[in-house]
Amino acid sequence: MRIKEVAVLSVPFGKGAGTAGAELGPAHILHAASLETKLAELSIAYRLAGELRPAVQPPPLQSANAKHLAEVHQMSSELAERVSELVADGSFPLLLGGDHSISIGTIAGLAEHYANLGVIWFDAHSDLNTEDTSPSGNIHGMSLGISLGSGIPLLTGLRGIVPKIKPEHVAIVGARSLDTGEKAYIRSLGIACYTMHDIDRLGIARVMEKVIGQFKQTTDGVHVSFDVDSLDPLEAPGTGTPVKGGLSYREAHFALELLYQSGIVTSAEFVELNPALDQHDQTARLAVELIGSLLGEQIL
Repeated sequence: MRIKEVAVLSVPFGKGAGTAGAELGPAHILHAASLETKLAELSIAYRLAGELRPAVQPPPLQSANAKHLAEVHQMSSELAERVSELVADGSFPLLLGGDHSISIGTIAGLAEHYANLGVIWFDAHSDLNTEDTSPSGNIHGMSLGISLGSGIPLLTGLRGIVPKIKPEHVAIVGARSLDTGEKAYIRSLGIACYTMHDIDRLGIARVMEKVIGQFKQTTDGVHVSFDVDSLDPLEAPGTGTPVKGGLSYREAHFALELLYQSGIVTSAEFVELNPALDQHDQTARLAVELIGSLLGEQIL
């Protein structure tokens, strides 16, 4: 992975989630957990690209079962434009969320530059619900499906590219809480979904070898979308939708170390950190350590 410059963009947005607090995530990653210190230690060229915070409250939009649709649409539209600009500048976009609905805008912006974009989705959930299948109506649980072209037309149609990604260019890692409709969706489209059962059976090294092999010859860019709820809540308590039995500290580090070594990753986002639920910034510090692994930090 040859990185010209990492562009760190903060996205303090939490309207896509059901629990308030994810909007505080970027500040805690940057300041309480000292992301800049980590990047400086790695001798990586980087710049702080500011934060995206829409200035105007949009008028409400009617939706049967999608909460805060107007706000999510506005954020996604503006974020897509910013991400597209960062890629055009030759930067490696590193986004700090914010809830997982920010991926809608991130992937929309990336898709303008990568016709065969791969997405590695580290998450306890698959986020493949639609308005019809979502138990909660929270759009962060629909975000991957939207990028695949399923769901709310206002969001699937962002930037005029539908779908943004192909099912064969998606790999979900760490899943352990899937709704009935999501299971059917995964099976029908043949999406690679590595559950914690698979990780226990195969080991994280073999799982990541399979993921890297899936993308190495068929994609022209790879985005890592890392939801901290993919981690075990005993190690990462600061998230709004924790699920027991997640990735361990070392499994997550090793997975990201392997991705760095593969040289295929072109962008990343770290999402769903909720400092209001964290314990002494434990999860924020872990997120910074994981960012270090993805960007080349090694033990020796």
